[in-house]
Amino acid sequence: MTSEELLAPTSETEALRQQLLQAQRLSSVGELASSIAHEFNNILTTIINSAKLGARSPDPADKQQAFDRIVKAGQRAAAIAGGMLGFARKSGSHRQHCDVARLVEEVLTLTDKDMSKNRVHVETKFHSRPVAWVVPGQIEQILVNLVLNARQAMPAGGRLKIEVRENVPTETVEIKVSDTGLGIAPDQLRMIFEPFFTTKQPDEYGRGGTGLGLSVCRQIIEQHHGRIRVESVVGKGSTFTVKLPKRLDADPE
Repeated sequence: MTSEELLAPTSETEALRQQLLQAQRLSSVGELASSIAHEFNNILTTIINSAKLGARSPDPADKQQAFDRIVKAGQRAAAIAGGMLGFARKSGSHRQHCDVARLVEEVLTLTDKDMSKNRVHVETKFHSRPVAWVVPGQIEQILVNLVLNARQAMPAGGRLKIEVRENVPTETVEIKVSDTGLGIAPDQLRMIFEPFFTTKQPDEYGRGGTGLGLSVCRQIIEQHHGRIRVESVVGKGSTFTVKLPKRLDADPE
């Protein structure tokens, strides 16, 4: 057997892995897009109504207020569009030193209106601004998945808390995503990172879970030499803890 034949399965496996990562990323983009569409409609309504009020009013102060509302709404729309484009394009495999808290903030910019619409209160706690050695787009993909999962686990509303801290002894960065949702039964908890296993029911658009989100998250984290664990109590919520290295040889244990 030649060296080329020995290498072929590895190359094919890597190609399939990249396709899976991209497919799950596109699924995440689709979920974000459906939740953001409602917000864009609200932004357009604000712009149109403000323009009409400003055009009708003879008072310069009213015109200025209408103009200010239009500018603010436009800036919000630009931030959302930029975030979506950035998330969709960040599919490379190059690691860099990244402010993890900033990645959390960027993801919450895309999801905050969806959270408020679903009566989910979001709380962040950055114990510091630690930097990890990661692929930024892949970490955002993990965060989007965990945040959307948490929202879906709280159909009647609740609290989502995201904490970021540095573990100095192990030179790792810890991200903790906690919700006050339905929780996960013990028999399901053992399987949630398995491919194609899902606890999601069809949503208002008739879509259910693919069962790939958490499986891909674990795969990404392990490729970063990191760890992910979950704790959950039925009726009280779940907490996902992700540990990422500050440098390549850091030990996440």
